[in-house]
Amino acid sequence: MRAVLRAVLLALLSVPRTQAVWLGRLDPKQLLGSWYVLAVASGEKGFALEKATKNIEGVTVTLTPENNLKMLSSRHRLERCDVNVVELLRQSSGWVFENPSLGVLDYRVLGTNFRDYAIVFTQLEFKDEAFNTVELYSRTELASQEALRLFARWSKGLGFLSQQQATLQPDPTCAHKAF
Repeated sequence: MRAVLRAVLLALLSVPRTQAVWLGRLDPKQLLGSWYVLAVASGEKGFALEKATKNIEGVTVTLTPENNLKMLSSRHRLERCDVNVVELLRQSSGWVFENPSLGVLDYRVLGTNFRDYAIVFTQLEFKDEAFNTVELYSRTELASQEALRLFARWSKGLGFLSQQQATLQPDPTCAHKAF
């Protein structure tokens, strides 16, 4: 866990100060609403083999009265669209979220411009596999060059290899089920 946080801190230092925002300084209401997930970097087993078949995903973020994040997501899985709702609990340290019972150990925004994109880091643990992801959230189906550049910089800074990174296929059919 410390190694992951150290890597995140080192990556934060390599990103221009004006473009990197920790959730501790972010009003989570700025994360609310509908997002397309356009790119993913993942350490999950098998991701490199499956990445060419992954489509754009959809996420709608809301805030509960307890300041937890409620996330409705739609992802294309095995010839169908899976729609799931997950509530992420606010940790005591800033605007970092988790739900260990569901395998989400850490969820935080690494960088955002507050209106077009967000770079999101997640630390996950499913069954016997622990891995990290970095996702590019976008308000539109096409990401800006700035967003793509920052996603690539964060992914590389956090140690993801090129084969662990993917721009998702431009089929938003399933993504729209989250909106």
